[in-house]
Amino acid sequence: MNKTVILFDFDGTLADTLPASFEAFRTVFKKYDGQDVTNEQLVSMFGPTEDEIITINFAQQAAVAEAIREYYVLYEKAHASMHEINPIQELLILLKEAGKHIAVITGKSRKAFDISSEALQLSQYFDFVVTGDDVEKPKPDPEGIFKAMEFFAAAPDEAVFLGDSNADILAGKAAGVQTYAVQWLSTYQSVKYDVEPDAIFKNIAEFASLFKR
Repeated sequence: MNKTVILFDFDGTLADTLPASFEAFRTVFKKYDGQDVTNEQLVSMFGPTEDEIITINFAQQAAVAEAIREYYVLYEKAHASMHEINPIQELLILLKEAGKHIAVITGKSRKAFDISSEALQLSQYFDFVVTGDDVEKPKPDPEGIFKAMEFFAAAPDEAVFLGDSNADILAGKAAGVQTYAVQWLSTYQSVKYDVEPDAIFKNIAEFASLFKR
């Protein structure tokens, strides 16, 4: 694959962190707002940062600050039971050895991203990161992808974007880059897409093989 910039979503793409996020959200929505929310309902709220998701969707606004604080406590604790996903690290090492630039475009807050990327020992592989705190318009808007491409001075035909959600595919297509859907971790957001991705990868080795040829 003759691409110089590889752009990734994070949750559900590089890190199997969606279960931890779902559980932390369900806990604080129930405890502080009396809401029983499903994973599907939470996915429909995704786009903004964790702080914004709670703020926007809580009826009890007085409880928002404490709910956000506890969300991060619960989310960070969940990482204690997570194990490194060697195939992900192997893929990132392969890309670095091939001379590729690696960037992350995530809707997560910078705080949540730092918790996960450090706990899972992934930070060292990223040349550039755009979080939800760094954009005015989250995915499916392509703003974050454009920021990364500007950083690398890359044209659309020099980049590829991989993500697990419908919003990822829409953002990649809107940015004019080759866009792949991934379904290679235990939990991912979408199985149907409003626009067709250029390909769907169900395992990491399948994508890695493009660079080994």
